[in-house]
Amino acid sequence: MNKVKVGDYEIGAGEKLTLLAGPCVLEGLERSLRIGQGVKEICRRLDINYVFKASFDKANRSSYASFRGPGLVEGLKILKTIKEELLVPVVTDIHECCQAEPVAEVADILQIPAFLCRQTDLLHAAAKTGRAVNVKKGQFLAPEDMSNVVNKLTKSGCDKILLTERGSSFGYHNLVVDMRSFPIMRSFGWPVVMDGTHSVQLPGGNGTTSSGNREYVPYLVRAAAAVGIDALFLEVHDNPPEALSDGPNMVYLDKLEELLTDVVAIHHIVRKDIK
Repeated sequence: MNKVKVGDYEIGAGEKLTLLAGPCVLEGLERSLRIGQGVKEICRRLDINYVFKASFDKANRSSYASFRGPGLVEGLKILKTIKEELLVPVVTDIHECCQAEPVAEVADILQIPAFLCRQTDLLHAAAKTGRAVNVKKGQFLAPEDMSNVVNKLTKSGCDKILLTERGSSFGYHNLVVDMRSFPIMRSFGWPVVMDGTHSVQLPGGNGTTSSGNREYVPYLVRAAAAVGIDALFLEVHDNPPEALSDGPNMVYLDKLEELLTDVVAIHHIVRKDIK
């Protein structure tokens, strides 16, 4: 198993749990920073490595009228400030090849959205930055198909790869998580991540927006921890009904510690057996 160094952390077999968490999309500096501060304090208490997560642009929203975020220039300014204020690594999505280099100047991890996980040029551009790359498995892919994604990244020079499970399409407006994904993707030699909030999303379930089943997040993340994960991805908000994106599947900040306490306890039990 290769380990991935991100900031001062190592992600991989035998290491403590890493959490990638924050609001779905940047909602201005003040609120995004406040959420990040809350998550960081919880991670400190539970001895979890923390990476702040938020998108500067949600380029795949259901509706043309949906809020997308502050955009590349303003978004990177906000992410840079949060990184400096919280003293933690940051992760954010890229959607186009031209975004890879400027985003890599700020972000420690470049994230490839599930819809774009097979885009060879995008993977190549991300790999060439030298940053860690987190690829979300497409809703349309079998976990074994992610070996081709890994091959594209390594052939492009990437030596820091994370692979994320976020559910597979099951009919219309529904996702299911096949827990076999984690050992299958781990067999490629790289750390695996559970996306606990997008896995309960109902894509397009509200017509012009996506819906979700937040109440199932604890069940899925505890199950994933029992199977064996190296990191957990969660979208977190102080008031999800007010969130500008993905509110129905986001975790309430004041419920996060209770959830993570269970996940850490399970992770401590199983990590010694995960190679």
